Amino acid sequence: MSEKKMVTEEQEISALDLLLGDGMPNMKKETPTASYEVERLSEAAGKPVVFKLQALSYGRVQDLRRMSEDSEVNILLAGCVSPNLKDSRMMEKYGGVTPGEMVKNLLLPGEIADLSIAVERLCGYRKTTISEVKNG
Repeated sequence: MSEKKMVTEEQEISALDLLLGDGMPNMKKETPTASYEVERLSEAAGKPVVFKLQALSYGRVQDLRRMSEDSEVNILLAGCVSPNLKDSRMMEKYGGVTPGEMVKNLLLPGEIADLSIAVERLCGYRKTTISEVKNG
């Protein structure tokens, strides 16, 4: 874990002002995004196959966590901006009655897990997002 940071009373008081200041992100308006290449698919296509993923809202994450069956697939489907994994042409080409079934036919289990974890990281899970401070 990182070294404890010293915080003065003045810094604690100003945290509210900082949060109310300009430039602070609002998850309703701006969600973090990132792009990830699926190497196996890129090799097969001869060009980079890139998935653009985005963070999910707190409520959406909680809904998906309640769905214990295929939670990784559901998180990937909810967080994938591009390609459109719900496109009917994808289901026709790769088979499956649902987008979830299609994803299982397109991607290896490890690829599904890695992409799902990437979505979770964009949401702030599976990484350290806070650090302990020591009051001086």
